[in-house]
Amino acid sequence: MDTSRRTVLAAAAAGVAATTVISGTAHAASGKKPVKELFGKLADGTKIYRWSLQNGGTRLKVLSYGGIVQSLELPDRHGRYANVSLGYDTIEAYVAGTTFFGATIGRYGNRIAKGQFTLDGTKYQLSVNDGANSLHGGAKGFNTRVWDVEGFTSGSDVGLKLYYTSVDGEMGYPGTLRTTVTYTLTARGDWRIDYEATTDKATVVNLTNHTYYNLAGEGSGSIEGHELTLAASRYTPTDAGLIPTGELAKVAGTPFDFRRGKEIGDDIRAAHPQLITAKGFDHNWVLDKGSTSSPVHFATLRDPGSGRTLKIATDQPGVQFYSGNFLDGTLTGPSGRTYRQGDGLCLETQHFPDSPNQPSFPSTVLRPGQTYRTTTVHSFSA
Repeated sequence: MDTSRRTVLAAAAAGVAATTVISGTAHAASGKKPVKELFGKLADGTKIYRWSLQNGGTRLKVLSYGGIVQSLELPDRHGRYANVSLGYDTIEAYVAGTTFFGATIGRYGNRIAKGQFTLDGTKYQLSVNDGANSLHGGAKGFNTRVWDVEGFTSGSDVGLKLYYTSVDGEMGYPGTLRTTVTYTLTARGDWRIDYEATTDKATVVNLTNHTYYNLAGEGSGSIEGHELTLAASRYTPTDAGLIPTGELAKVAGTPFDFRRGKEIGDDIRAAHPQLITAKGFDHNWVLDKGSTSSPVHFATLRDPGSGRTLKIATDQPGVQFYSGNFLDGTLTGPSGRTYRQGDGLCLETQHFPDSPNQPSFPSTVLRPGQTYRTTTVHSFSA
């Protein structure tokens, strides 16, 4: 653990003693067993639970609905905690929402053109929910499903295992897909996500998480002052429907160059055709490291005001950086403040959008006898 993080966590610990009350919610001391509580009920009476985890100075709350990260609390440089993820405080808001706040995304993260792909000579028509395209698994993707959840402790780690079985034909996808997503908080406060899936018929899979970050705190305003670094020399330009054209374009000399780090607001309003089409950043970056056997650091996000820093490592070949372009001021978070354009950002580790239709992109095909596995690690400091 670096010295700055140790100092911040010590300050946080001094302020919490055995328990702390943040926004009226009691938090157990680090390393405690996951806590389960009723969050709400769906219209059909199904109970939705919220699980609370704490370890290494990081506090995480996850819903059984959609595997949603409802809250992620981190200390700033003075040890003061804030929830740095956008979301809601009622299940009704999550059911009605269309923003995918904090959700587990599947079967296929991002877009598939016209909701169609051909696999082994068979053409499949998916649920279309984004104009002419399928987005994040369709109208009732994994973000709308009720997951089975088990809490666990393992050595100094605490976490949750989430299970969901997607039946053959759900949202148009072939094969019964059995999925396990594991959220782990480590002793140093890292948040690790492990995805695993198997199928009984050839299908396509691209799982990710859709947490919106604002390291200054949820409801605090724009993220344009956040500093972002991405180890990516290329990105995938899109057409008017935000479907990749197939080109792997160089970021050099464009607003998409984050290799040396810069404030997000530096170029977000540049008169670049890709930014105009997407109303900001909503693109896949091609990571220089490519697909790797274990997670490799590729992104650093920092809020200068609070000092909070997020570093992300993944084994995936791409990341979708979305700058919250379609937040329009009509949604209210737990802070009681509304979310406007640019009040949060997503960094969704993934295979490239529309990969099933782009032969030059890394494949997302999963076949019987194979196991889909991927890992992303979020590390925090102040």
